[in-house]
Amino acid sequence: MNTYCNIHPKAILGKNVEVGSFTTIENNVEIGEGTWIGPNVTLMSGTRIGKNCKVFPGAVIGAIPQDLKFSGEESFAIIGDFTTIRECVTINRGTKETGKTFIGTDNLIMAYSHIAHDCIVGSHCVFSNNSTLAGHIKIGNHVILAGLVAIHQFCSIGDYAFVGGGSKVRKDIPPYVKAAREPISYAGVNSVGLRRKGFSAEKIEEIQSIYRILFQNNLNTTNALRLIEAKQFDSPERDLILQFIKQSKRGLMKGYF
Repeated sequence: MNTYCNIHPKAILGKNVEVGSFTTIENNVEIGEGTWIGPNVTLMSGTRIGKNCKVFPGAVIGAIPQDLKFSGEESFAIIGDFTTIRECVTINRGTKETGKTFIGTDNLIMAYSHIAHDCIVGSHCVFSNNSTLAGHIKIGNHVILAGLVAIHQFCSIGDYAFVGGGSKVRKDIPPYVKAAREPISYAGVNSVGLRRKGFSAEKIEEIQSIYRILFQNNLNTTNALRLIEAKQFDSPERDLILQFIKQSKRGLMKGYF
């Protein structure tokens, strides 16, 4: 342990945790075993970091929300195991609405990204440099955000989605798709990503058939859903797509235009 650290005596550090020079770890912080905390990192009250994580210089985790409604309530910023947080990333803790900001396991959050209060992020995601999440955003598993993506508060992004660089996300993005352009819109199924994750050619074709109905047949969402349900797409992938669409609060991104 470096002697130039400022570690609160009540902070809980697991076995084999390494902490770099000039890092501050406040009270009510817990760090899992095998995690590396680099120099000049700030871990504020309410931070929970899992096992075998890496936090690079300049990161600030657990700062209070940038929300004028926040009134000092106890809340948390929770980071799952095997997650890498690169330089100058900021992750705020939650508000009283949910009590936490949560990031799952095995994620890569690249430099200068920001994850605001009450966000929920799944596992195996990659957020490229300068990804910016406003409050109350939900991100599924295996999601990739290219650089400079900005996401409006309360938006949701489904599993295995890919969002192109520089995109402004104001609407919900369903699972398995690519999203790009301005305004944000459907740019096809994320077939390359799905193949890399072991999806068969037949499964990818099934997903493409579902999205042709939703985004390319000039149907409104209600009629598209009826047609998808009437087709013989009886699979977990179809069910996940339908569930996402039915639960969407901000509405879906546009189809082809």
